[in-house]
Amino acid sequence: RVWKDLTFNKLFIGNEFVDSKSKKTFPTINPTTEDVICHVQEADQNDVNKAVESAKAAFKTGSTWRTMDASERGVLLHKLADLIKMNAEYIRLEAMDNGKTVDLALDDVLFAAQTTRYYAGYADKIHGKQLPVDGNMITFTRREPLGVVACITPWNYPFLLSVLKCTPCLCAGCTVVLKPAEQTPLSALYLAALTKEAGFPPGVFNVICGYGETTGEALTHHPDVRAISFTGSTEVGQLIMKAAATNIKHVKLELGGKSPLIILADADSMCLKFLLYLFTIIGSAVTKEL
Repeated sequence: RVWKDLTFNKLFIGNEFVDSKSKKTFPTINPTTEDVICHVQEADQNDVNKAVESAKAAFKTGSTWRTMDASERGVLLHKLADLIKMNAEYIRLEAMDNGKTVDLALDDVLFAAQTTRYYAGYADKIHGKQLPVDGNMITFTRREPLGVVACITPWNYPFLLSVLKCTPCLCAGCTVVLKPAEQTPLSALYLAALTKEAGFPPGVFNVICGYGETTGEALTHHPDVRAISFTGSTEVGQLIMKAAATNIKHVKLELGGKSPLIILADADSMCLKFLLYLFTIIGSAVTKEL
């Protein structure tokens, strides 16, 4: 089924769905049928700047987000978890642009709801340490949010990895600009709609769509991005490290391999397990076995 009423195909900046400045779009395709599901707005440098500026403004001293109690951030994340679970049937539309089975897509969504609830409970438990020192002195450490975090996700677990990357940032009080893989942007855009419904202030969560060599490059080079979380290829990870070095960003990389399976002569009883590994998540599950 092609979703004729799909409306979440724009950029999400400042709690609003907006067209890209150029009005340029790209197709997202159902790999099962090779039909075009819809056309999604493509972000360029201007749109990246706008999204980062929105996230930076939401993080500034005295803003609603910066002055919000940690426990209140937890309340918002609990609301988001509720909404994810309530809307699981709709969010599994990523089975269309990803190609995985509906059951697997639904499993991802439910796990994402559990993950969001975990970080909701952790929001008011982020604290430093008091250190023993001599004399009439007190020494302590305090954990502070970094600022704007760029999260870049691959196409094999679109919704789940968006949640796994973004909810820890929101839990800690950072703001986020998420760029999903160009093949699978739909569930990330729907997640954006749910953050607004949950009550997150404007600019705290933003989604920009486009290709890695244009949108992704502009985002990773942006001077106001303080940290980057990326899952994808080793080659792109190397490029992101170089981009981050220009103004010393924090970087977290999860870089993939070919998930090799080495089958020995006495492994007949394991063949079914191997086949499941090979073809689960359309052959893109991160597994390895000897």
